[in-house]
Amino acid sequence: MHPETHLALHHTRTAELHAEAEAHRLAGRPRRPRALRTRVGWTLVEIGLRLATPVPASAPL
Repeated sequence: MHPETHLALHHTRTAELHAEAEAHRLAGRPRRPRALRTRVGWTLVEIGLRLATPVPASAPL
């Protein structure tokens, strides 16, 4: 393959990949990605604290 043809194909493919990446970046932006993460994190903290807290001897089983 002629070197200039090969270079032109690379430039074309690079432009296509940049366009696909930009379309993907604009299409899938989550609005609040940390809301679920925060709730799950605090739930895990609460569960951990409940597991770490000793049960009093007078508590019903």
